[in-house]
Amino acid sequence: MKLNHLNLTVNDVAASRDFLETYFGMKCVNSRGNGFAAMFDDDQFVLTLMKGKEVWYPKTFHIGFPQESRDKVDRINKRLRNDGYAVDPPIESHGYTFYVQAPGGFTVEVLSE
Repeated sequence: MKLNHLNLTVNDVAASRDFLETYFGMKCVNSRGNGFAAMFDDDQFVLTLMKGKEVWYPKTFHIGFPQESRDKVDRINKRLRNDGYAVDPPIESHGYTFYVQAPGGFTVEVLSE
């Protein structure tokens, strides 16, 4: 069984879309202004973003972007820091990982083995 898509409710569709395109290479394939965007990754997984007024996710909720190497995790972490995002350095946990609060109100994990 394969997960086909996931919908995230976000408070800023455009900022969320730009973030996912810039740092994680997702491609927007359909959008309806600031209310909706459909995005694909390289494996054709569909992530949809829908505008919500009050966005609240549980503290531990996040989406993950696995990377092929620790070096790639370090490069994304450094790029995010250089661009003004509040990110801690990667740590050893359930892999080599860090988290970042994305524009739109959700958390992203970046990790490798």
